[in-house]
Formats: sequence, structure tokens, C-alpha cells
Amino acid sequence: MNLFLSTRHIPTSLPPRRQQPSCEKKLAACVNIHGPIKGIYAWEGRIENGTEFAAFIKTRRALADEVIARSRPLHPYSVPCFLVLPIETGNDDYLAWAREQTEQGA
Repeated sequence: MNLFLSTRHIPTSLPPRRQQPSCEKKLAACVNIHGPIKGIYAWEGRIENGTEFAAFIKTRRALADEVIARSRPLHPYSVPCFLVLPIETGNDDYLAWAREQTEQGA
């Protein structure tokens, strides 16, 4: 059973509380929101420089696509950033807790 870390960038105009349903629906064990951070990127021929938040969503790999599918319509960017990164290791008690929190049907 693999756990994954999904990251996404959230503009400051999007309330962080929108992440709460991920935990309520057992799609995520935990969502950490970091920021504000600076986002600098090329978009439509211009360099953009904005303030964002980064959300770290801890979930199972089997749920990552659903987390992204549910998050995407809430995001104001036409091309939002969703990355899924494997967790190679961690402390056993935390990983067991995260698995328990994301058990579907529990």
C-alpha cells in the first residue's frame, strides 16, 4: 500500500478551507497549506509574478486521481499545478495513521 504526496498551488484568492472536504471524505489524511509563496512563471508570452499558497495533500496513490479531479473545478487557473510524488519512507506510526485516515468505506 503506497502513500503519495500530492501538491498543488493555490492563488491567494482561493480560500484554504476548500481543502477541508478532502479530509472529511477520507480522500486525504492531512492537508498542509504553506505560504504565502511567490510564483514566477511564463504564461501566454509574459512573465507572471504572483502570490500563492502550496497545498501538500497526503493520500493513497489509488486516491490521487480523485483528489485531483475534485480539486480541479475549484481552481481558478486554466492550467493548475497538480503533482503526485511518492513517499519513500517515513515514521511507521504516522504512515499507519495516514493509511487509516484514507480507508474508503471505513
